[in-house]
Amino acid sequence: MPVLFIGHGTPMNAIENNEFSDKWKELGKILPRPKAILCISAHWEKERSMVTAMEKPKTIHDFGGFPELLYRQQYPSSGSPLLAEDVRNMLPAFEIEKDFQWGLDHGTWCFLKHMYPQADIPVLQLSINHSKKMQYHYELGKQLSFLRQKEVLVVGSGNMVHNLWLARPDKNGFNTGFGYDWAYELNEKMKEAILARDHGSLIHYNNLNPKAALGIPTEEHYIPLIYTLALSSSGDNIEIFNDKIVAGSLSMTSFVIGTYT
Repeated sequence: MPVLFIGHGTPMNAIENNEFSDKWKELGKILPRPKAILCISAHWEKERSMVTAMEKPKTIHDFGGFPELLYRQQYPSSGSPLLAEDVRNMLPAFEIEKDFQWGLDHGTWCFLKHMYPQADIPVLQLSINHSKKMQYHYELGKQLSFLRQKEVLVVGSGNMVHNLWLARPDKNGFNTGFGYDWAYELNEKMKEAILARDHGSLIHYNNLNPKAALGIPTEEHYIPLIYTLALSSSGDNIEIFNDKIVAGSLSMTSFVIGTYT
């Protein structure tokens, strides 16, 4: 299976038809159909590594101040307790625990509603262990590579550049094309490193660009990128899509790793 990094942006992308959701719809049609999906979302942080293991994960509306229509959205996919057990058994050194409380947050269902609107593929989430350094996430991601052979679509969902404190949406919301110069510069540096397979520079992102601290003031939206990179191999193609800075300081830049056509 290919691997995805999705810049998910505002939760409103779940219910809007725009250039980003149009690409998600397209991916759902052209990618090989997965047997299951494992998502590492920026919005599930724990002090340990966990995987959802319930039969029916709930849809979590983990945001505030949006239209009522967004809160009515559901993504009623099944889970996969057997796959959760496989993940635990294959990675004993990481001591991954089963979770029966979380579900699917908007970092997962906002794009899946467009990719697979029938919600007929089992979906799991893997937590971000925020007590660990970036190298831990990279090594854990590498160990998840067995899932590609099991026809599981692994998705990292966040935003490479993500500074909500400096974001400047306009009357049309967060998806305007305005971007700060430093956001464009940092986004370009990241893309160069991704295409060059320079994972070391991306793991140690503070050395990548002097403005890295502006674009990554906290790491939760960046860490899913590291999982995605770790799952790549030297023979994989890398295709960038939804390459746009919005609201000044948010990068929607996304990519597919692997061959699918």
